[in-house]
Amino acid sequence: MNDVNDNSAVPFGRNEAGGPIIPKSASEALRPEKVPRPPKRSRKAKSQVVIFLNFVMTVIVCLTIAAAGTVYYAMTAYENKGPLAANTNFIVRNGAGIQEIAGSLERNNIVSDGRVFRFMSEAYLEDNDTLKAGEYEIKAGASMQEIMQLLKSGKSILYSASLPEGLTVKQMFTKLSLDPVLEGDLPATLPAEGTLRPDTYKFSRGTKRAEIVAQMAQAQKALVDQIWEKRDPDLPISSREEFVTLASIVEKETGLADERSRVASVFINRLEKGMRLQSDPTIIYGIFGGDGKPVNRPILKSDLDKQTPYNTYLIKGLPPTPIANPGRAALEAVANPSRTSDLYFVADGTGGHVFAASLDEHNNNVRRWRKLEAEKAAAAAKATETAPAPE
Repeated sequence: MNDVNDNSAVPFGRNEAGGPIIPKSASEALRPEKVPRPPKRSRKAKSQVVIFLNFVMTVIVCLTIAAAGTVYYAMTAYENKGPLAANTNFIVRNGAGIQEIAGSLERNNIVSDGRVFRFMSEAYLEDNDTLKAGEYEIKAGASMQEIMQLLKSGKSILYSASLPEGLTVKQMFTKLSLDPVLEGDLPATLPAEGTLRPDTYKFSRGTKRAEIVAQMAQAQKALVDQIWEKRDPDLPISSREEFVTLASIVEKETGLADERSRVASVFINRLEKGMRLQSDPTIIYGIFGGDGKPVNRPILKSDLDKQTPYNTYLIKGLPPTPIANPGRAALEAVANPSRTSDLYFVADGTGGHVFAASLDEHNNNVRRWRKLEAEKAAAAAKATETAPAPE
């Protein structure tokens, strides 16, 4: 029996189907002729719960990425340079919340996004931190973070009201009422004369006038108490009220710092001797009160005879109240006056005064002063006569 291979029945150069054999490259020869089918998904993988969980995980991942992107954008915008092109003033009103402030900043083109300012500031601020009312100078290009720190600090723009020594309470009220930055009404009732401290007061926009008055009253009381405790124990003054009254007279008699203590000694010596004070400023207050003497209105001889509680040419001792609000220097001068025997003083024609212990010496000083005044008047008249006439 012959062993015959079955392939011998296939003609050379032909495949089993009888067609010609087509040569294949090496890669084609290695490629499987039939791709196996993918395995069937298990029933567990097809479960609706698994599908839902996969969806939830996908949403969480997407939201996390979006949140991270939002936080990154907000932090970058919060710390980057702002849109403000030039320095500007920004006002935070009393009682304004962070949402209102953020909206106002955006409307004024100080920040690029009010929502970012609000939410990032809330994240930065601690429990006790607030954005404080006031007027602030925002620098050009300031970042939202820098603006938040400025508003949190409360370092707002400060204005000032200068109330010099020697003004009456009414005159101080007039100055405060005319201040364009202060707000609100003044107290309906004037404080007692001498109870407001002359000084320069700093305040931010929105401060109430009544707040400044309260601050002045508190400051004057503290100052008077402080100086009164260090007074000369031999003063012929029995109360703080008399102390302030005499200081107000000294304040009005001279504006020279080195004279106040000596002027005070004159009045102290007169009080000790039972002499009338004979102070011109008390006459003026008795006639014009807190309004003060009109400018260029001289004291007339008839004024010396007018019966008022303040006319120290007629009454003995001190007037019933201060005639102005004295400052620290006048109070200290009265508390510790110079030790002199002076009883009189008169203007020396140069802005100061010349002092005397006797009436004769004083009368000579008065004649000298009147001569100087007459010479000044003559010189002024001559200058007027020789001045060229206006065209």
